[in-house]
Amino acid sequence: MRIGEREIGLEHPPYIIAEIGVNHDGQVERALSLTDAAADAGADAVKLQFFETDRLMSSAAKLAAYQKNAGETDPIEMLRRLELTIDEMAQVVDRAHERGIHAIVTVFSTELVEIAETLEWDAYKTASPDIVNKPLLEALAKTGKPMIVSTGASTLDEVVRAVDWLDHVRDRLAVLQCVSCYPAPDPAFGGIRAIAEATGLTTGYSDHTSDTDSGEIACAWGARVIEKHITYDRLAHGPDHQASLIVHGELKIYTDQARSFQVLADCLHAAEQEDEDYRPPHGSTWELVQAIFMIDETKIEKRVLDCERDVREVSRQSVVTTREIAPGETITREMLTIKRPGTGILAYRLDEVVGSVAKRVIEHDVPIAEEDLA
Repeated sequence: MRIGEREIGLEHPPYIIAEIGVNHDGQVERALSLTDAAADAGADAVKLQFFETDRLMSSAAKLAAYQKNAGETDPIEMLRRLELTIDEMAQVVDRAHERGIHAIVTVFSTELVEIAETLEWDAYKTASPDIVNKPLLEALAKTGKPMIVSTGASTLDEVVRAVDWLDHVRDRLAVLQCVSCYPAPDPAFGGIRAIAEATGLTTGYSDHTSDTDSGEIACAWGARVIEKHITYDRLAHGPDHQASLIVHGELKIYTDQARSFQVLADCLHAAEQEDEDYRPPHGSTWELVQAIFMIDETKIEKRVLDCERDVREVSRQSVVTTREIAPGETITREMLTIKRPGTGILAYRLDEVVGSVAKRVIEHDVPIAEEDLA
């Protein structure tokens, strides 16, 4: 895989994405400051999130538990506070390129892909909940740009299914293991290997732990794309600050350690060979390596963790009505969109809903359920 002139794969150093996400707090000047700091810390790219609240959240939208724990009370109000306009994002793209790093964006709605294409993004990424959003994945694939797909709160079968949808763009596709908890109590590094073995693709790790050495460990497991949230203050008000690295200081440590992953890779090889005489250099401890790499095949797995089930339901997208639908009415494409939460018929089944007949009144801006259809 390649992003710009940067080759990404097992033969190359890890590609590190500093995820600004919504930690700019809706302020473009803060996004620009974080971009500068990410460049100073040695990141390869910064990443933003492009969404319009009313396109993303239906009237049934709910907060995830970690968002409530961060002090949020209303999902609609939260996202509106954290939006950046496309013109503000253009400033961040320009600043990233001026600093010699890439600009990547996560697009959350199919309708926004055409707008996103007006800027010079170096790659697109999809959020973990959109592993079931086939229309969005296909729309981003059509842009011709590199794609990075996150897989938090998903099963290995769901990952393989999404990769099958994107099989025609395999040469510009990477897939990230992720644990959709903020912060993640279990890094589940074995998912990196499980995804790589199941898909044969460049694999990475979207890191929601609070550690600075997790990137290095993920690379030793085979990750070559690493994404890490950054913030100016972990105690700031907002849903993602707590699970982020302080961009001034911690991110530099993180990137340096991730790029020294070969030390842990050598440790893993020694552990596999049961070489008790091997002593890791640079302060790594044999005990740490043994604790991480127990050579236990059960660690190589991709599954939904208990802490992810809330996010899986709240943040996935369902087929949602664009107007009220009367009983007996045949449903057309114009009556449908895709929004959160994932409590209705999931987004990848959109085409199945078109042509169905409503069994009862289906209200405007709500997820469609199986029992709504004749």
